[in-house]
Amino acid sequence: MNILLTGGSGDLGCWLAKDLEQRGNLAVRLDIRKPHNPRTGVFIRGSILDRSLLWDCMQQIDMVIHIAAWHGIHWVTGQRDAYDFWDLNVTGTFNVFQAAVESDIDKLVYISSTSALDRYGIYGHTKVLGEEIARTYHTRHGMQVVTLRPGAFIPYWNTATYASYLDWAKWYWKGAVHIRDVAQAVLKSIDLLAENNLVENPVLYVDGKYEYTPQDLENWDAEGTGSSFRKYYADYEKLALRYGLDPALKPDVFDIELTRHWLGYEPTYSFTNLLQELAEYGEKGPPIPEF
Repeated sequence: MNILLTGGSGDLGCWLAKDLEQRGNLAVRLDIRKPHNPRTGVFIRGSILDRSLLWDCMQQIDMVIHIAAWHGIHWVTGQRDAYDFWDLNVTGTFNVFQAAVESDIDKLVYISSTSALDRYGIYGHTKVLGEEIARTYHTRHGMQVVTLRPGAFIPYWNTATYASYLDWAKWYWKGAVHIRDVAQAVLKSIDLLAENNLVENPVLYVDGKYEYTPQDLENWDAEGTGSSFRKYYADYEKLALRYGLDPALKPDVFDIELTRHWLGYEPTYSFTNLLQELAEYGEKGPPIPEF
């Protein structure tokens, strides 16, 4: 298949381009900046706000993975304002869906965010509207769409966001998902769309792997401060404290049962992996994966 990746130079786009190439697919990568792995797939420099270019990119495409967006970090750091968020995340998303319809493409994976729950936030609101566009095109045009809601998945090697692996680890500790698991969910969504004629537009949370059970989370630290952590990670308590990871912090966890049902998704990266990496590599973290 020929698959268009909007935002194909970003972290997820770079990872997916490698995975798609290994699967024998062609990744056509549309982005305003060149990717760090440009030899993977076909790179086209441009924006989803350029409707003519976007339409051209859609030709000979079998499926679209719509990733391009400004994220919450761009608002927090003041890099982008409300106009920027609306233009790219809302108008740009409309452009992608409309160009797909005009190009007879009826299969699309939309990368939303758990921030859609913050429906009145600058970023969250644009994702709410993006999901509404997805539902509209599914209903009005019969487009088959899988909407994914991953948690924070910017990887530790993105130095524009994280100063170090430890900086990323402290964010992940609050509850998040590793980029490799987000990529897994996208690939499984591609397979679902390729093999089925969807009559629904599933909206699926993509979260990480947790050793904690629902009962642990419901009765957090019932036996004292840090008791839930020690149930699974007692051997790592001194390590966690040394690096400023609070054993008493309860992570935000999302229900992925529907994601398991629809995609057969099973996350692979958990706090155990993070603690093992800290133990082996320290605050600089493991080597950056090659992709």
